[in-house]
Amino acid sequence: MKSKKLVGAHVSSSGGVQNAPVNARDIDARAFALFVKNQRQWKAKPLTDEQISAFKANCDIGGFSPSAIMPHDGYLINLGNPDKEGLEKSRAAFLDEMQRCEQLGLQLLNFHPGSHKNQIPVDECLKIIGESLNLTLSKTKNVIAVIENTAGQGGYVGGKFEHIAKLIELVDDKNRVGVCLDTCHMFVAGYDIRTREAFDKTMSDFDSTVGFKWLRGMHLNDSKGTFGSHLDRHHSIGKGELRFDPFRFIMNDSRFDGIPMILETIDPELWPEEIALLYSMEEEDLSA
Repeated sequence: MKSKKLVGAHVSSSGGVQNAPVNARDIDARAFALFVKNQRQWKAKPLTDEQISAFKANCDIGGFSPSAIMPHDGYLINLGNPDKEGLEKSRAAFLDEMQRCEQLGLQLLNFHPGSHKNQIPVDECLKIIGESLNLTLSKTKNVIAVIENTAGQGGYVGGKFEHIAKLIELVDDKNRVGVCLDTCHMFVAGYDIRTREAFDKTMSDFDSTVGFKWLRGMHLNDSKGTFGSHLDRHHSIGKGELRFDPFRFIMNDSRFDGIPMILETIDPELWPEEIALLYSMEEEDLSA
């Protein structure tokens, strides 16, 4: 029986977005993430008709439906920036990325909520992010803004499930918002998933605070940081503090069926091996 899990990786789109689905197919991925423009620049050249057509054609060849593709926004964007100029630039860049997703026929755009930069209270930062999302969603159609939980490092919000729940509450169009859970970020933010008991408790906390109905994707990463350290440093599967069990739990949990599950682990050379490893975990008897 074919797995219902859609495992892949955040692949390179160097040379153009049309190359991302090719790179994903090369590692036997069933899902993938990409940057729809240079992630370290505010602006980029518009997508060409040729790039858009080639991207869609390569997705068809690779068997990637829009629901299996979860782009990540650029690293400069901070939708909760307390600085007016920085906030305006972030909102403009986020809108541009949403529009690029529309052009490519994609349904999801994953983003880190933002940072208060230790200048304003958390609640005020969350309110600004909510305003940023409502502004962007009012100017676009169809694409879902997917909130990623963070490591809670520095001034970043989103490390607590309560932050994510508040952002969903602040979004006017509930059909246009979702959540991505990152395993490394959860763990270093203080949500343990290393044992069956800890995993079940964390997932129960997520469900009661946020709700699984909002889950649109996962980032499957081991962690270099220790539990509760707020250190956002990913590691290869099984080589960090999480080891293998949390990924076994996820791969055998139907609540994670049918959503893009993206590796952002540190060694791209290992991605084909890690994808195969994750699928092999479905066959293991967890009761043994």
